[in-house]
Amino acid sequence: MIYEQAELLWAISQKPEQWRPLVLTNGCFDLLHLGHVRYLVAARALGRALVVGVNRDATVRLLKGSTRPLVPDWQRGEVLAALRAVDGVVLFGDRTADGLIRALNPDIYVKGGDYHPETLPEFTTLRELGVRLELIQVEVPTSTSQIVSRIAARQVAMTDTTEAPKLS
Repeated sequence: MIYEQAELLWAISQKPEQWRPLVLTNGCFDLLHLGHVRYLVAARALGRALVVGVNRDATVRLLKGSTRPLVPDWQRGEVLAALRAVDGVVLFGDRTADGLIRALNPDIYVKGGDYHPETLPEFTTLRELGVRLELIQVEVPTSTSQIVSRIAARQVAMTDTTEAPKLS
């Protein structure tokens, strides 16, 4: 289910036994791929419930460039919410997840193993709040940016090999 932040906070407060220990992760999730799915399944296994914070479109443009996202935030959220491993999705517009972490106060915060605590923007907030950080090993090394690049390269290759029409 996709929640507004206040709605999610209310749901957690009403039935903490269904949500705690709460696992939180976040990201763009533009073009969901197998690496994302395996990561989310592993994250969910760490607690009772998994909440995924999804970056809003304007934030994705700041983080990934003006041609992204490929899929609007509400669609990315709905796709994630449909996954069995995901208990809730919340869209957020900040550049980092610090505000979301402060609001939800998860028991565990998860990022991919390609991150390091000292380079993670949210690390100071996690330490301040006593939230456990888990870095999940990347099982399928792929990224949406790599997929987009491969598609673009194939498109260029197809364009370059197409003969121009002959004029009579």
